[in-house]
Amino acid sequence: MFLRSTNRKKDGKDHRYFSVVENRRLSSGKTAQRTVLYLGEINDQQQGAWRKSLDVFDDERQSSRSLSLFPEDREIPVDAVDSLQVKLSQLQLRRARPFGNCWLGCDLWRQLGLDSFWQERLPDGREAVSWEKVLQLLVVNRLIDPGSELRVHRHWFLASAMDELLGVDFAVAEKDRLYRCLDRLLEHKQELFVWLRQKWADLFQADFEVLLYDLTSTYFEGEMEENPKARRGYSRDGRPDCLQVVIALVITTDGFPLAYEVMNGNTADCTTLRGFLDKIEQTYGKAKRMWVMDRGIPTEAILAEMRAPDRQISYLVGTPKSKIKKHEQEVARLAVAQSSRFG
Repeated sequence: MFLRSTNRKKDGKDHRYFSVVENRRLSSGKTAQRTVLYLGEINDQQQGAWRKSLDVFDDERQSSRSLSLFPEDREIPVDAVDSLQVKLSQLQLRRARPFGNCWLGCDLWRQLGLDSFWQERLPDGREAVSWEKVLQLLVVNRLIDPGSELRVHRHWFLASAMDELLGVDFAVAEKDRLYRCLDRLLEHKQELFVWLRQKWADLFQADFEVLLYDLTSTYFEGEMEENPKARRGYSRDGRPDCLQVVIALVITTDGFPLAYEVMNGNTADCTTLRGFLDKIEQTYGKAKRMWVMDRGIPTEAILAEMRAPDRQISYLVGTPKSKIKKHEQEVARLAVAQSSRFG
C-alpha cells in the first residue's frame, strides 16, 4: 500500500487530495490499483486538516512520543512542536489490521465483568501470559470470526489487533496454550452461567420466564478412543456410521444460554428433560417459567411431574403423532354425526 496525492487547480488555487492505494496482481499478469481509503483534501489553507499528530515509537529508547507530520514540500510552521517532514513517495502501509471489531469485543468483555471474573478463577502462575488474556483472545475470535484454536494460532491472531489490545506478544496464541486454557474452564461452568444471567438481567433487562430447550448431535471422524461419551446413536447429521455426542441446550427467547450439557452419543431425547428441570431450579431457584420444546423430548410421566402442585411448571409442546391420529378420528366421527343430524 502507498499514499497517493492528486493535484487540482480550481479558481486559481492549488488543491491536493490524498488516498491510500494498494496494488492488486491480476491473472493476466497486469497490476490494478484499488483505493483503500480516501483521506480528502490537504492544502496550505487547511493547516488543521494536514497537521496530524501521530504516536511514533522509538525502538532505541523503547518509548513513544506524539509528532506532527508534514509533507516534504511544505514548510513546518513556526508554532509546530515536535514535528517532522515526511517523504510521501516513500510512505508505505504495512501489516494493516482491523482494529475496531477487536476493540469492541474487548470492551464487551470488560462491560460483562469477565476480566475480573476470570482473573479470580484463573490466577497467574509461572506462565508469561495470564490465562485470562488467553481466554479473552479465544472469546473475541468466536465473536468476530469463529474458528478453531489451530486457526487462531496460525492465521487469525497475526491478522488481528489483539496483540496491541491485550498488550502481549505471540506467546498468548501458542497452540498448546490455547488448548490448555479450555481445560481450565469446565469446573467454573455453573458459576459462569449464574454470573452472566445476572449481567444480562442488569444490562438488558433480560426475561427468563420462557425457556427454549432442544438437543442436537455432532459426529466425529475417527475412533475417539479417549472420549468415553462418543457413542453411536440417532444421528441428526445422517451419519449413523460415526461416533457422536449429544448436546442439550437451554436458552431464553433472546438467545441467552442458561445451561448446556454434553452427553453420551446414544442418549435418548426423552431421558434428558428431568435433569435439566432440576438443574435450572437448583441454579436459579423456583420461579414461574414456561418450557418450549419438541414433542419427542417430554414423556407423559415428565409432563405429569411438571403439572404437579409443588412445581406448577408451564410448558408448550407439540402433540405426539399417535394422539393426533386419535383426535383426527374423533373429529371425523363428530363431523359425520353432525352431518347426519342436520342432513
